[in-house]
Amino acid sequence: MKALITSGGRGTRLRPITHTKNKHLIPVANKPMLHYAIEAVRDAGITQIGVVYSADSDEVPRRLGDGSAWGVHLTHIPQEAPLGLAHVIKIAQPFIGDEPFIFYLGDNMIVGGVGRFVEEFEQLGSNCHLTLAAVRDPERFGVPELRDGRIIGVEEKPANPKSKFAVAGIYLYDSSIFEAAHAIQPSARGELEISDAHQWLIDHDRVVTYSEITGWWKDTGKPIDLLEANRLVLEHMPGRIEGAVDAATTVSGNVVVEAGATVTSSVLRGPCIIGAGTRVEDSYIGPFTALGPDCHIRSSEIDYSIVLRGCQILDVQPRIEGSLLGDEVELVGATGRPRVNRFMLSDQSRAEVL
Repeated sequence: MKALITSGGRGTRLRPITHTKNKHLIPVANKPMLHYAIEAVRDAGITQIGVVYSADSDEVPRRLGDGSAWGVHLTHIPQEAPLGLAHVIKIAQPFIGDEPFIFYLGDNMIVGGVGRFVEEFEQLGSNCHLTLAAVRDPERFGVPELRDGRIIGVEEKPANPKSKFAVAGIYLYDSSIFEAAHAIQPSARGELEISDAHQWLIDHDRVVTYSEITGWWKDTGKPIDLLEANRLVLEHMPGRIEGAVDAATTVSGNVVVEAGATVTSSVLRGPCIIGAGTRVEDSYIGPFTALGPDCHIRSSEIDYSIVLRGCQILDVQPRIEGSLLGDEVELVGATGRPRVNRFMLSDQSRAEVL
């Protein structure tokens, strides 16, 4: 079996961070999302992995390399334009060949890995095996119609969903999916929809089975989803102190302080992670917070946030909460009179102020 992982798309709902960074490389608990996908398929025993990336940037293949860091072999497959997930499958056919494969959307995260889905697909001998997750907003996803334990239809982003389930971004196929991908036509938005390919398989009497995801699964398309994924990963991360934490600092819960980080006169309340080379001074770092490497936090409080590489948060009041800060952001407390807020924000930024 092979694996196919997506890393394209424009990440419009995560702008402005995705103006300069591929969304699949945004860290969750200080590790890029794509790394979780690679590790998940590797842990399921799959070592031949194709990664589809946007042809207008070499950031993904440059960052991932040949896969030797994970003990796998990566084949990088450029996609000239974002023409839909079924189009991704079409252009990957030369890599996949006639082998069965798992198709993993690289901005999806799931607890417990994908090994059980691979086993169920193989045991059932189906042509297509979908993973389903109960969600509050199924209209954002492909939605299955279920009857007597079978999938009888799939609709993409329906206005009136026929079930509470979303088709999660982890699919398993045999070579029948290539016939479907070549047979369907572009949707109204000009894409070859994966839901249309699934419907084609159903209409042509292929065997489509499913597993329900009983743990947590996240499609990290929006900032709140990223923060939730970060929370969920941190909840399962054991604490470890590899950096320097002084005696005046209080540490409670599962806290990770990576090598080269220093923490003085502060409160660390886990689960949280402090990245390598980061300095925390006279500050409070609250639960579900990930501080990336080489940051400087002084006399500030941060809770339930993701802070990327090289940020400086100095003398900022009140507490920062529910925030996503890109690389090298500077937040500095105002001094002098009059007391004012000063901003330098890129396109499509959002700030809430008191």
